[in-house]
Amino acid sequence: MYLGRIASGDGLVEGLTPGQWAILRYFAHANRFSQTPSAFAAFHGTTRGSASQAIKSLVKKGYLHQARSESDGRSVRLGLTDKAEAIIGNDPIQALVEAVEALPQGVQGVFSNTLQRMLGRVALATGKPHFGVCENCAHFADSGCCEEGWPSHLCKFQNEPLMKEDLNRLCIDFTPVKLVPKVGLGLQ
Repeated sequence: MYLGRIASGDGLVEGLTPGQWAILRYFAHANRFSQTPSAFAAFHGTTRGSASQAIKSLVKKGYLHQARSESDGRSVRLGLTDKAEAIIGNDPIQALVEAVEALPQGVQGVFSNTLQRMLGRVALATGKPHFGVCENCAHFADSGCCEEGWPSHLCKFQNEPLMKEDLNRLCIDFTPVKLVPKVGLGLQ
């Protein structure tokens, strides 16, 4: 807990609270299916009402833009504005990212696998969504070829083609291929 607290910052950075940074960080890493207030609420473990209020404050400050979903006129999709993009590199959690990147390559892989495994177990035990990326998802389909102008990947859950920019972003529809992969660290 201490590591998370000191990494997220004690006060305002760029005039934003740690909670506001969490929102910007989420939308910077969410795929197009997960750029909604409901998905953020699920990821952050808060109510939709609280998430909506916090998001509205960032829209009002000019850090997030919103647009009605083209496929469903009721939903709102959110994204970072140029103003947010200009400060995202000043994210107070960057020190933690750099600490992980400073680990030896083999340790980074073991560390990542261990965290994913822990996340999977906790999500399963608490009934919370298990966010992840396409290539590790049971809904990911790779046809190996594609027609000109179309990606070769498909989300079987959404029944939509996946764009290259979606592949390494967080998704609310994520279902791990293996719920609890074995890493060989004795964490069974």
